[in-house]
Amino acid sequence: MSSKRYAEEFKIEAVRQVTERGHSVAEVSSRLGTTTHSLYAWIRKYGPNAETMRTGYILLSLLICFLVESLVGQCSNA
Repeated sequence: MSSKRYAEEFKIEAVRQVTERGHSVAEVSSRLGTTTHSLYAWIRKYGPNAETMRTGYILLSLLICFLVESLVGQCSNA
């Protein structure tokens, strides 16, 4: 297993090739020498829906906390 590190700008550009230019994940990862797994992770982190997903996770966490607090009477704020 490789532990090669890529610069953030490299990752963002790879994501743009998929999200903005319409290239396939397989094509971009092959051309850049990365794995499709890494590229999908970068898309989740840097893609156009990344901020929406982070906001959704925060809201979901708050909802779960509220529900747990309602049921058991306590909630630790993480």
